[in-house]
Amino acid sequence: MAHCDPTEYAAVTEYLFGLKAQGPKFGIDRMVLLAAALKHPERSLPLVHVAGTNGKGSVAAMLDAILHAAGWRTGLYTSPHLVKLGERVQVDRRKLTEGEICEYVRELRPIADEISDGQPDDRPSFFEFMTAMALLQFARHDCQIGVIEVGMGGRLDATNIITPEVSVITSISMDHCEYLGDSIGKIAMEKAGIIKPGRPVVIGRMPAGAEKVIRARAAELGAQVHSVAAEFGEELERYPHTNLEGDYQRWNAATATLAARTLPARWRITPEVIAGGLHHVDWPGRWQRVRLDGRLLILDASHNPEGATVLAVNLQHLYAETGRRPVVITGVLGAARARPLIETVCRFAREVHLVVPQQARACTHDELMALVPPDYAGRCERGEVAKLFPDSGGCAVGGPDDVLVVTGSIYLLGEVMARLAPQRGQGEGRLQDF
Repeated sequence: MAHCDPTEYAAVTEYLFGLKAQGPKFGIDRMVLLAAALKHPERSLPLVHVAGTNGKGSVAAMLDAILHAAGWRTGLYTSPHLVKLGERVQVDRRKLTEGEICEYVRELRPIADEISDGQPDDRPSFFEFMTAMALLQFARHDCQIGVIEVGMGGRLDATNIITPEVSVITSISMDHCEYLGDSIGKIAMEKAGIIKPGRPVVIGRMPAGAEKVIRARAAELGAQVHSVAAEFGEELERYPHTNLEGDYQRWNAATATLAARTLPARWRITPEVIAGGLHHVDWPGRWQRVRLDGRLLILDASHNPEGATVLAVNLQHLYAETGRRPVVITGVLGAARARPLIETVCRFAREVHLVVPQQARACTHDELMALVPPDYAGRCERGEVAKLFPDSGGCAVGGPDDVLVVTGSIYLLGEVMARLAPQRGQGEGRLQDF
């Protein structure tokens, strides 16, 4: 078992933070060089590649669960993490340990130095380091198949060095526009960049304009398209069930189901295997219910305009179920994401507590307060995670009969989960982005 002491791990995470602080680097040239220096671990096992604006993490986790239910040794690479960096890289759902992270950085750092040859812009990025760790971990632990989630976009994402068994595009909506483009069509083209010649592609529910772009790109590459809308229709009753709550998770389950069915026959994916996998999905922070000081607490990563639409449905169902308007704690990254989310929260919440996640792109208290609709009649306060959750056993707001909802940025969820489970160690929020 790989080992490193706390001092070395602190130095390693400081090094990785230094890479992250340089910001995102798009393009796959550095990753191609890094993979070649590592003797191409991405070619050592079959992979499934998952992109999309929303739902890609859930679909990746569902596919992992289905493949595990079929009896295969699986690798799963997702981002960002919630609390600990090692969550991103898992083999049979065992997370990368601090010792393994130290060992991989020892191995990768001199290779990165050689690739960059003293040029900072040519040095592999934080996300490229993590992608290399995932591919090496899968190869060295004899994974039989891996599921790889795109970090951002697709065409220029570091994960796009792979040639998958199946490509999956879960959804398309307006997000990360400063990087991916200012229209649905442009964003769809970036996501469609993961489609590979002759390899099937599965598409989830998405706007007609986005689907047209993806189908055109697939046709150019001779890639057969399998559509969730065509397979399952518009009636929710036709969509598969999963242990993850919410109508949108049934849409995600349909995407994962179709992707699993599209795999070659040797993977032995039966209806029973799919159903079993979908009822044992481990994917925290997606309308996740926990009990806290006797109260219901829901943790939910609805963080962009499409997510706000889903959040509205879930909050409506929650009110119908409990007969109470919840107390909502929220924080968001970026005004374009915050506006629809704050407006949605204020339609349903009895009181709202606005917090600023510990991320450079987080909206300030003033920015969030300015987005609260003027006709909102409930209480609205500025808060801090440490004061709202003073210890692992309770929340400082709301009454004994209130339902609590934490929603918005996944980084906020990570901070709250670190407060609620201190035994997991100090949260590594500064390593979350990209």
